[in-house]
Parts: sequence; structure tokens; C-alpha cells
Amino acid sequence: MTPVKYTTKFSIIFAELNGMEMQPEKTATVVKHTGSHYLLSCLPEWNLFPAVLRGKIRLKGNSATNPVAVGDKVSYEVPDGNPVPENPAVITSVLERRNYVIRKSANLSRQAHIIAANLDKAFLVVTLDFPEVKLPFLDRILLTCEVYNVPPIIVMNKIDLFRDAYSEQLKAFHHIYESAGYRVLEVSALTGEGIDILKEECSGSVSLFSGVSGVGKSSLIKAMDPGLDLKTGEISEAHLQGRHTTTFYEMYPLSSGGFIIDTPGIRGFGLVDIKPEEIALYFPEMLKASENCRFAPCTHTHEPGCAVKAAVEDGTISSERYFSYLGMLEEGKKYR
Repeated sequence: MTPVKYTTKFSIIFAELNGMEMQPEKTATVVKHTGSHYLLSCLPEWNLFPAVLRGKIRLKGNSATNPVAVGDKVSYEVPDGNPVPENPAVITSVLERRNYVIRKSANLSRQAHIIAANLDKAFLVVTLDFPEVKLPFLDRILLTCEVYNVPPIIVMNKIDLFRDAYSEQLKAFHHIYESAGYRVLEVSALTGEGIDILKEECSGSVSLFSGVSGVGKSSLIKAMDPGLDLKTGEISEAHLQGRHTTTFYEMYPLSSGGFIIDTPGIRGFGLVDIKPEEIALYFPEMLKASENCRFAPCTHTHEPGCAVKAAVEDGTISSERYFSYLGMLEEGKKYR
């Protein structure tokens, strides 16, 4: 994406002619946003200061409702003195993003929301029950990570509840996603199992923690660093869904190293700017198998000699992942 610049060539020439010294551009990372107000820090240092937008920033080719997201690197200026709540810094441009995670709240919506930007990893937190993992939902997030070049890791939380009572379901889940090429980490925020592995994975990185409400994202982050002040909630017995406890998208520094972005629970995840004929390219196991399809391109639905369908039939590609693909394909055609 091309950053929005407010300094014009004329102003630079004018400054040079009048002997004025242009101030060096200052940059920082967005670590929290609450509507129109932001907190910035010059990472890797953790020195928070407030900021606001100058007018409306619009990024070329982007229809997101939030032009500035947590993780964005931005240029800013301070009108007078040091930035304080009464005199915040002014964000003047968003620098080019290395990657990001974006979604639509619903497929019919034309508006998209950037969850976070410039990520080293995305930890997708799920549970087998309370709340139950919906595989098509998880597959949408995985596909989006593939499209926008964010390395994902699946985190199965509350493993202390599932290892015995849900042993077959747990085994099947591992098979579905590990055979597709994804890592699945088993952890428990309650017992501490797997927390050291998570801390090691997050060290020296900017990592996103995302998932539906109630899977325990904030609890996991607190287990990694008990000194952090994060709210946690309980599961609704009536609807078996979690209550939103994280209100804003916010980055936190881990005492063990690295930075984590916590997000509100996500209930809708529509795909953004992905054509139906491109969807199969972002299922790693389908992309590999498609090299042996008789026809190219192949939709993997009705064509004779389709290697993907053959792989589904022999179990090399899970039927659950294939059905997720078919669902996305139909929706992509419907809402074009």
C-alpha cells in the first residue's frame, strides 16, 4: 500500500529557499486504538504516548473502515512540545504494511475491518467445546492468513478438559490440520500446560491472538505474563458462547520478550477481495494436489481427472476441509 503523504514538494522547496531546516520524519507503531484516539510507541521500546488522526486518512485500494490498525507503523508530528493527552501527536501517514489480517463482519457487507498489521505470527485460539470450534470459521481465518502472508499457528486451549473426554475428537482435529500443513499446539491457561512453548514462540515477535469469544485468548496471555492487566470472562451456560471481555484491539509487551495483540472475540469472518477461482490456491494441501489435475484451471468440483477430489476420496485431504472450500466457493460466486 502506498502511504499517504501530507508534505508537498512545494513546501520542501519553500523551506530550502528560506533556509529552514526540515525536521526528520518521526515514526512509531500503533499499539491501541479506541475509535478516533490512539496510543503509539517507538518499538521495541515501550514508551506510550497519545495520538489522533489528521483529518481522514484513506489508503489507496483499501476499503477498510479503519484506515489505521494496531501494528501499523505511522508517521507523526507533535505540534508543540511532548505528546500528552492535552497535546497528542498527530498521525500524518500510514507506512506500507508488510502484511495484515482483514475480515468482513458478514459476506453481504461491503465494509472490511483490518484486525492487525505487520505480524510475525497469528495464533488462532480454539476449543473443542465451550465454545465448540466451527471448522469452516477456522478455515476462513487460515485462508486469510495465507492470502495476506501471515504465518498461522492453531492453539487448542483448555486441553485439560478435552484430552480424556474428547480424545477421538482431539485426534481427528490434529489429523485434519496437521495433514494440511498447520501446527497445532495443545495448551491450558488453567494448568499452565504448553504456556512455556507459547512464550518461546512469541519471544522477539509481534503476534496476534485471535478467535471467537470464550476460547480464552486473554487468559492465555495472562498465563504467559501474570503482570499484564487483561480482563477475562466466563462462558454463558445458556448459549455456550463466551462474553466479550476484550473491548479494544490492543498490543501488550511480554516480560519474556515480544509483543502480543489481543482482540475482541470474532463471530463473523467474511473473506475480502478473494475471487472464487483463487480460493483453492490458499488451501496448501489442495494446491499441492492440484498439480496432478487433468485440467488447469480446475475448480475441483465436477472435472474428470481431478486430483483434489481423488485425494479427498482416499483421505489424503480431509473431507471437512474440502467442504469448507465448497462453502467458500459458493459464497464467493453468490456475492461477487
